[in-house]
Amino acid sequence: MSTSAAPELTAPEPVEPLGTRGEAAALVGVTRRFDDVTVLRDVSLAVRPGELVGIIGPSGAGKTTAVRILTGAIRPTEGTARVLGEDPTRLSPRARERIGFMPQHMALYEDLTAGENLDFVASLFGLLWFRRRRRIREILQLFELWDVRGRRAGALSGGMQRRVQLAAALIHQPELVFLDEPTAGIDPILRQTIWSELRRRRDQGTTLLVTTQQIAEAEECDSVALIAHGRVAAFAPPEALRRQAFGGEVLEVETEGIIDAPTLASEAIVGSVRQVGPRTIHVVVEDAASAIPAIIEAVESSGGAVGSIREFRPSFDQVFAALVEDARNDPAPDAAS
Repeated sequence: MSTSAAPELTAPEPVEPLGTRGEAAALVGVTRRFDDVTVLRDVSLAVRPGELVGIIGPSGAGKTTAVRILTGAIRPTEGTARVLGEDPTRLSPRARERIGFMPQHMALYEDLTAGENLDFVASLFGLLWFRRRRRIREILQLFELWDVRGRRAGALSGGMQRRVQLAAALIHQPELVFLDEPTAGIDPILRQTIWSELRRRRDQGTTLLVTTQQIAEAEECDSVALIAHGRVAAFAPPEALRRQAFGGEVLEVETEGIIDAPTLASEAIVGSVRQVGPRTIHVVVEDAASAIPAIIEAVESSGGAVGSIREFRPSFDQVFAALVEDARNDPAPDAAS
């Protein structure tokens, strides 16, 4: 009687811990307290090279604190941060040259003109005179500041000051850029110009981490981290966040007569149903396209008729509200305890 050899077991490939995988920037188990207030709780977040990552969250959620830790302005109470493979509080001169940063609050020399502020920053990064002059002109024109290049920074409007700060963060064409609410106070048309420039830089290989309270801007990013109540409540591409917020894809069903949501709640393919109006319901399913025939059949079998059915695309404001509510209802231990 012959016996077959037992299958050879192979050890699983070792998984490198977060912060050692070549990320451009990473927070690993970071908690930050200010006196008895815990602002960040056990936050882990990785930004891959060449990625445009957005951080959104309610006011006071900890977005700016996360950026301050990554830029080396403050240390975490617990956990570690890595930027370009180094501790951000002890960056080498070479690493510093590869980073651009735009803080949330004004960081311009008010007595210098817009052009002089940019000239000063560019000189700090070693741009020689001819290249510096050309680069200043390019970026002032890009952000519609050329006509006010000779105006003192302190005399500029708040929106113009934000644009000069953004130009200063990008003037030396850094590999990694941290932008803390770069479009605050910017009009919608110019906001689109700024995002087009950020996407263009991303396409050229620049890594960007952007915080914003303009929730709709999250759709401009490759991945979005939602920080709520000091924790990362979600971190995924925008479409994946939509699915996470609602439990799947959403169909909007309008019927020719009045319909009650429970009519479809028992269907196997239905995740949940919400009554929107007397003849309108939102149905959450795994796959909208394949579920449409079954939804129509279920409505008709209950004596109704479908007037229209389409995939409903929730706005990012709705996604944001749903995820923040989920985070509020998901208790977590107090990192300070």
